Amino acid sequence: MMDKASAPLLSVAGLLAIWTLAATLAADPQILPSPLSLVEPFRRELMSGELLHHLGATLWRVAWSFLLAMSIGTALGLAMGRSERVNRWLDPWLVIFLNLPALVLIVLCYLWIGLTEAAAIAAVTLNKIPNVATVIREGARALDPNLDAMARIYRMNAWSRFLNVTLPQLAPYVTASARAGVAVIWKIVLVVEFLGRSSGIGFQIHLYFQLFDVGMVLVYALSFICVMLLVEWMVLQPWERRVRRWRTA
Repeated sequence: MMDKASAPLLSVAGLLAIWTLAATLAADPQILPSPLSLVEPFRRELMSGELLHHLGATLWRVAWSFLLAMSIGTALGLAMGRSERVNRWLDPWLVIFLNLPALVLIVLCYLWIGLTEAAAIAAVTLNKIPNVATVIREGARALDPNLDAMARIYRMNAWSRFLNVTLPQLAPYVTASARAGVAVIWKIVLVVEFLGRSSGIGFQIHLYFQLFDVGMVLVYALSFICVMLLVEWMVLQPWERRVRRWRTA
């Protein structure tokens, strides 16, 4: 029987095999280089320090945008899910921002704030907050009122109730929004960098797009995808399993 740890690796290996086959059929490295042909340019960029510099810049923007979006979105979603009055007031705002194209917010932030790091992070954060709030709102609506009543009977203070009663029930929703958030945020960060930054994976993709260098575009894109896979496998999935244990205990 296939080990749980080996299944994802075999799946990625299968994807690489399909990529290699497609590159062989295309027979044109300018259109679709094979995975092996990217090893040398990847090593060159890594040794020069360029890859680590731009990867670090993108990770920094992703981390800040993720923390801000999750914090603000969770607070808004919890308030909207627990209070119908708050939900009635904020729901139109949520619908508007959910349907506002990411590109529009990015351009507006650059026009209003300038081509700065603050504008870049603000644009990404504003794009993600509505999605987080929507998921957390549904989690807040699904909270068990009996558990809340029990906490009040035992005279638990508000902070203790939040940590020991509310948060464990919200954990699957927080995890779901976090996993989706990481995937969406880094894609928006690339657009932000593509349009108005002088560093980052998106900036490098823009540079090599202008040079029609498909191989280098793939080198920089895949380097960040690999980092995100590590975050998924080593952080988010273990966290998800941990927060779900109480439901099966």
